[in-house]
Parts: sequence; C-alpha cells; structure tokens
Amino acid sequence: MLRDSSNNTKVSRAISPVSEAGNTPLVSQVIDTKGYDSLMFAILTGSLGDAGAEFTTLVEHDDDVAMGTAAAVDDAELNGTEAGASFDQADDNLVFKIGYVGSKRYVRLTITPANNATAALIAAVAIQTKAHISPIAQ
Repeated sequence: MLRDSSNNTKVSRAISPVSEAGNTPLVSQVIDTKGYDSLMFAILTGSLGDAGAEFTTLVEHDDDVAMGTAAAVDDAELNGTEAGASFDQADDNLVFKIGYVGSKRYVRLTITPANNATAALIAAVAIQTKAHISPIAQ
C-alpha cells in the first residue's frame, strides 16, 4: 500500500535553475528547519559541457538566519558526503543528494565550480519531511 507523502513533505527552491559559465559559487536560499525532522538537498544537473570542470558541494549551518557565523557541517551531521554530492563535467543530467541531520535551525548549500568556462546547467531543491504539523500547505 502506498502512503501519502505530498501532505507531509515540503519542497523548496534552494538554487533556481541557472546556467553558470564561470567559477562563481552558487549559494542556495537559507532553509529553515523549524517544524521538520528531516532535510535533504537534491541537486540536479543538465549539460556540464566544459572538459575538466568540477563542482564542489558544501553544506553550512547556523542558528542565525543571516548565516553570519555559518560553519561547514561536520560529516557526522550529514547523510551522505559532500564529496558524494559533488560532480564534474561527465555528470550530465543526473541528480545528487545530501541529507542534513544536524541540530542548527538554518542550513544552506553551496556549489562551487572550478575550471568551468562553458554554461553548466544546475538547480537544487530542499526537501523537508517528518513535519511536526501536517498536512503541509504548499
């Protein structure tokens, strides 16, 4: 039997679909974890045509929405690894994921390109589940 997940899941824009033709870091919206016990980022790639391009994923957290004292999330507070959610030019049209299980309220994702001169198509969404109150209005 299938269970309803749409009424218990919040999906938010983290990084809007972008065509990045350079090495500018792509920084997500700040995700507020209040009211949820689970957060996962899904990173979507399109064409990543530049040979030698690499894209490094970083997850940061803070207790302040301004992320003024943001710190890299310790590996023990992640489901998966940042290395596993990073990718290179050969990873066209794939989805990568990384989960957050830390205790800070605010979380953001950064994808930093290197050796990237050709348009790379990238987006990310934040998926929050285990809501304290449901159904979730979206």
